[in-house]
Amino acid sequence: MNTERLRIFLVICAAAIAAVVPALAQDAPRSPTPKDSRLPARQVDVARGLEHPWGLAFLPDGRMLVTERPGRLRLVSREGELSAPVDGVPKVRAGDQGGLLDVALSPSFAQDRLVYLSFAEPGDGGASTAVARGRLGERGLDDTKVIWRQQPKVGGGKHWGSRLVFRRDGTLFVTLGDRFLQLEHAQNLGDTLGKIVRINADGSVPKDNPFVGREGARPEIWSYGHRNIQAATLDAQDRLWTVEHGARGGDELNQPQAGKNYGWPVITYGRDYSGAQIGIGTHKAGMEQPVYYWDPVIAPSGATFYTADKFPDWRGDLLVGSLQPGRLVRLRLADGRVQHEERHVIAPGERVRNVRQGPDGFVYLLTDHPRGRIIRLEPGG
Repeated sequence: MNTERLRIFLVICAAAIAAVVPALAQDAPRSPTPKDSRLPARQVDVARGLEHPWGLAFLPDGRMLVTERPGRLRLVSREGELSAPVDGVPKVRAGDQGGLLDVALSPSFAQDRLVYLSFAEPGDGGASTAVARGRLGERGLDDTKVIWRQQPKVGGGKHWGSRLVFRRDGTLFVTLGDRFLQLEHAQNLGDTLGKIVRINADGSVPKDNPFVGREGARPEIWSYGHRNIQAATLDAQDRLWTVEHGARGGDELNQPQAGKNYGWPVITYGRDYSGAQIGIGTHKAGMEQPVYYWDPVIAPSGATFYTADKFPDWRGDLLVGSLQPGRLVRLRLADGRVQHEERHVIAPGERVRNVRQGPDGFVYLLTDHPRGRIIRLEPGG
């Protein structure tokens, strides 16, 4: 075989291998869609009458801060009494899925009293997710300032993200959506739609972020190729885990790592709501597979690793809120993989917007409803 024929033969072989490899790539593990299990807890209503509550943070004095999506932040006493809306909350673009979203305390809250909020911010061109912080005082938040804004602002009312998660080093993860009609931007490193960003507590960019110094890339980006992340938490090793909304099918559990591309909308296990295929399929070189996926979906919102002793059988498990069909989903993980899944109905079958572990070791849930609740799960039932 002469040199030219050998070259052609090798090119043909390489093309054939490239065509076959995606077909042979291993799919991510799929949820078996387990039947509902009995909830080994009793539900205690802590507070009622919250309009679409979204975020929850525990204050050192035993009170809670809770956001309501229309744009209100309230204090909740230990007895469950709701305060009037506190002052100092930024103006939000309320409507559809947008409004006032997550709330988180500064890691040094005992000294600085800083409270962080994510929200849909209106502005020229439409709206986008933003992060503000203010100092909690007697009447509300003082000196509230926006420290970071998603770019660009676009029209539409869906897919804002957004969870706030502080790392042990004091940096802040902000999970974001693709804004629904702008899904192709999730692959564009020049903007922050469909991304996870990592910022310092003042909104500046950490010097060790993966895209710092890369021409054409936003330096605050941690990972990209995301659709709409409304559940995020850290594990005991300070690693970020997220649970992301898919389309029709394709909700994903991920452990987003610095600089990685998680595929949306090029690859996905979901389909368009019309039934049409999205992207090229489920695999592409250079794009990450999820740790686990759901089809049919659970519509995830809110997550936490349980580390306390009130529910010994849950210790170390990942608890995830489900908006549809409306459940508390419990995942047991080992070596970075899901080993077991259970689903528990939250009576009377309400949508679970957020899941938090309280300082008392109990599990707290927010229900997504015009008269939403804060529920405490206690052993028994």
